[in-house]
Amino acid sequence: MTKDDIIILPHPSLRKRSTRIHVITDETRKLIDEMKSATLDWEASRPHEVAVALAAVQINRLERVVIVRADFDNKENRKFVTLINPEIVKGEGELTIIQPEGCLSVRDLYGAVPRYPKIRVRAIDEDGHEVRIKAEGFLSMLLQHEIDHTNGICFVDHIRDQQDAFYTLTAKGDLEPVTYDFVESTGIFRD
Repeated sequence: MTKDDIIILPHPSLRKRSTRIHVITDETRKLIDEMKSATLDWEASRPHEVAVALAAVQINRLERVVIVRADFDNKENRKFVTLINPEIVKGEGELTIIQPEGCLSVRDLYGAVPRYPKIRVRAIDEDGHEVRIKAEGFLSMLLQHEIDHTNGICFVDHIRDQQDAFYTLTAKGDLEPVTYDFVESTGIFRD
């Protein structure tokens, strides 16, 4: 798969809940490999960004699978951790904006989304073993973002009707504010 297989808003699948995986099959493993290929191909086309995660729904597969980059700071490390049926067990602290979020399915927009600074997540890996994660900061934000995808929620849904909460990336890799009216005109919000 390539970056062109990543669906973008307002694609209707991005607003649907994904189904749980009950048995990990060769088809599940193939899906994970396709997700990695699409993510890395997207990253190759973006000089100022690292593709840090993807949910299966983003390649139009409504299954509760998420991949997360093993190392966010090193583009050369192309390894991912797979989380199947991930769920947030607990959110800790007051909702706060950790940093503006981007999304491979929301083209060229970033948003200031309030997230829990710490969370606990439960999932299974691709071998069927239970995984428990205590995450904080950027990883906490990232996992909340991806688990939202499995529930049919995109980051823009958390900041609807808020002024001064959206940004775009300049050619130099800097975030620049965009107006709410502009974002609304793109058709990415729920009806």
